[in-house]
Amino acid sequence: MKTSWRTASLVASAAAVLSLTTACGQDTAPPASSQNVGATAAAGDYGAIGSGSGSGTAAGGAQASSSPSNTAGELNASTTAELGKVVTDSLGLTLYRFDQDTAEPPASNCEDDCAKTWPPVPADDATAGEGIDESLLGEVTRSDGTKQLTVGGWPAYRYVKDVNAGDVKGQGVGGKWYALTPEGKKAQAADQPGLSTRQDPKLGEIVVDGNGQTVYRFMKDEAWPKPVSACTGACLEKWPVVSPVDFADTEGIQKKGYMTFTRPDGADQQTINCWPIYTFAGDKAPGDTNGQGVGGTWYAVRPDGKPVGAPEK
Repeated sequence: MKTSWRTASLVASAAAVLSLTTACGQDTAPPASSQNVGATAAAGDYGAIGSGSGSGTAAGGAQASSSPSNTAGELNASTTAELGKVVTDSLGLTLYRFDQDTAEPPASNCEDDCAKTWPPVPADDATAGEGIDESLLGEVTRSDGTKQLTVGGWPAYRYVKDVNAGDVKGQGVGGKWYALTPEGKKAQAADQPGLSTRQDPKLGEIVVDGNGQTVYRFMKDEAWPKPVSACTGACLEKWPVVSPVDFADTEGIQKKGYMTFTRPDGADQQTINCWPIYTFAGDKAPGDTNGQGVGGTWYAVRPDGKPVGAPEK
């Protein structure tokens, strides 16, 4: 198993990442973030479009329940063929985290309809089982006063479409939901960097995220003198932003102009060559390129940040 980039990813600090990036149009390192002037999706935008990728079955293929349990019970680190170790509850159901939440301090931004699709995991009876560090378990008080389990600070959820123990159907839904690792991080496909490239038979070398989903650029965005996203409101339901990825957790991506910027709601978005990047909720599986050319404004991204097949301006 290759470990060079993965090891680097685990030990890279924010300062190291900044030393590897350059600001738009500059030769020196940028500040940690730069402000955008566009709006982002409102809280509760949980990515209803798309059904996620992958499913697995725990040993014996046991069916957990037709609806999630209202208790957590003993948590365990279960191994899946697709994602490696993920946190599961006492029924073997996978636990997830939401990119629009925060871990420092812990806060949940999944309410109302979102919480029906992604039921919060109660903290009351959660205990650390095999492979779980008890010190990483905690709780956060939701707006309704209930206590929700946190893992590594991140609020934990189940996914209503996970029926069998070991299912991971919520992985990558809307580009915002990911299975929790025992450390509280996002689960990713084995040996898959946070951003890398693949050779598409029609488009050539294009960028993909940690789940193998195609990465896109929006031609109405701006990159200089600072990144500006023109994808706002309902646009973000179909085109979720790519969250920050340490440069050490990339492979084959251009270093120059690799930086993040902060959107008005406080969410950070990754750029390549200073251009904001996104995934497409209409891509159902790794390798899909259904977003290519949509509206004449959305195009897959090359490792240097250039759009694939976009008309010359």
